[in-house]
Amino acid sequence: MKKGLLFSCLLIACTSVQATPISLEYQGFYQRLKQVNKGHYPLVEIAFSVPMSGPCIVKSGTLTTEKESFPLTITDRQRIFLPYDEKLKSDRALVNLDIDGDSSKCSIAMQVRAKQTKVQYLQAEVVQIQTEMDELLNDMQGFPMRYFSSDIAGLNFEFTPDRKVRVTIDGLEQVVTGVLSLPRDKITSLNKIEFDTKPLVISPWTNG
Repeated sequence: MKKGLLFSCLLIACTSVQATPISLEYQGFYQRLKQVNKGHYPLVEIAFSVPMSGPCIVKSGTLTTEKESFPLTITDRQRIFLPYDEKLKSDRALVNLDIDGDSSKCSIAMQVRAKQTKVQYLQAEVVQIQTEMDELLNDMQGFPMRYFSSDIAGLNFEFTPDRKVRVTIDGLEQVVTGVLSLPRDKITSLNKIEFDTKPLVISPWTNG
């Protein structure tokens, strides 16, 4: 399932069976953040997280060098916020995670997503998000993105799992559960899309 690698891609796998906490080199994260920051992507970003579907619960985290230590912001959905800082790369900083669970089964995922979500979008806004995702993913070609030379198939609007959400597209209402996958041709033809609750995440969608 090559296409699945892209949007929930395994950035780092912790194969050691050592006890928690675990430490990862900041440099690998920096290289991906650099690709985002060197481009013009006002609506999209890269997010790092420990998948909630796995056995690992993140209790806390720090970013450390030989001389300094900084606490990391980690959300209740286990997203890890990391700064874009060349000095931290030069200082060989480490990302340290205090994990409740077997660190040998933990990983960090990387996802391209919209920076913000809201309950209503005009077509131009949805198209712009899709376009920026296309451009960012194209800029990121190379491992583990080497399989993705073509544009994405559309967008995923992700909601709380198992929750029913009312979606209205140009006045036509439907109910979705979990995820609404909107293909490119539908994005091209709609005028406005509305939700009764904000999506948690807007991410690229592939139909393969």
